[in-house]
Amino acid sequence: MLSTLYHHWNRILKLLNELHFGLIMEVIINIAIFYAICKGFNIFEKSICEKILSKDKTSQVVKLIQILNKILKFVLFFIMFASFLQTHGYSVSSLIAGFGITGLAVGLAANSALSSVFGTISIISDKSFKIGDYIKVAGYEGVVESINMRSTKVRTLDNFLTIIPNSVIASSEIINVSAGHKRRIFETFSVTYDTSDEKLQRAVKILEEILEKTPEISKDYVVYLETLAASSIDIKVNAYVKTKNYAKFLKEREKFLFKAIKQYREEGIDFAFPSQTIYMAKDNNED
Repeated sequence: MLSTLYHHWNRILKLLNELHFGLIMEVIINIAIFYAICKGFNIFEKSICEKILSKDKTSQVVKLIQILNKILKFVLFFIMFASFLQTHGYSVSSLIAGFGITGLAVGLAANSALSSVFGTISIISDKSFKIGDYIKVAGYEGVVESINMRSTKVRTLDNFLTIIPNSVIASSEIINVSAGHKRRIFETFSVTYDTSDEKLQRAVKILEEILEKTPEISKDYVVYLETLAASSIDIKVNAYVKTKNYAKFLKEREKFLFKAIKQYREEGIDFAFPSQTIYMAKDNNED
């Protein structure tokens, strides 16, 4: 009985030896360790992200943490894989050199994707913009709808969805319109040259009075006679509407223009338009 059991046990051991049982177990243990550490990374990431989002639901730092988590997982996998090969007699340095040669084409192909990833990190770390912001970048402008690992989606004024690679955004000038505390009114009022001195001064005063009485307009405005143009005397208005909202800014500027036009017309101040005056010399030889 014992001899039979011993015989079967030897056969099992021989079979396991042929199947490289120790190697298989080592692989399983390494996978389990890698899975456990990654699980820990995920729990840590979730905990930090929840704390950040509890203070600011639109924070882009969350995306940066998610990217770093993926990078850490990749580095961990590479270290464990290299260590496993090293313990089994494989030269890690020659393996890395081999990857450097044979992986050149792959690296070149992945260059664009890596540029976009680093572009994403740059956007998030600089806090250039967030979802919902109105931006101007790379010849496009519109509202940011999403920011992912590869690209940013912008809804333009024509309601088109434009997908811009983050590598392009990171290397371009970004104008975050939504980050402005106020929006500028920069208008020119052109009056005719036959406007009297009194009415010309009144033209400037009217604009100042309208701006002063409008609570939505900041009090750091400037109204001044700018220049003597070809067919008009130009008065310039530089003022700011106290809003970030573009639609509200347009309506406030419209109200200001309506009031100015109405007041000018009521007080007989004429707006100029492009014109030419032609002088014809009289011929003295004519009868």
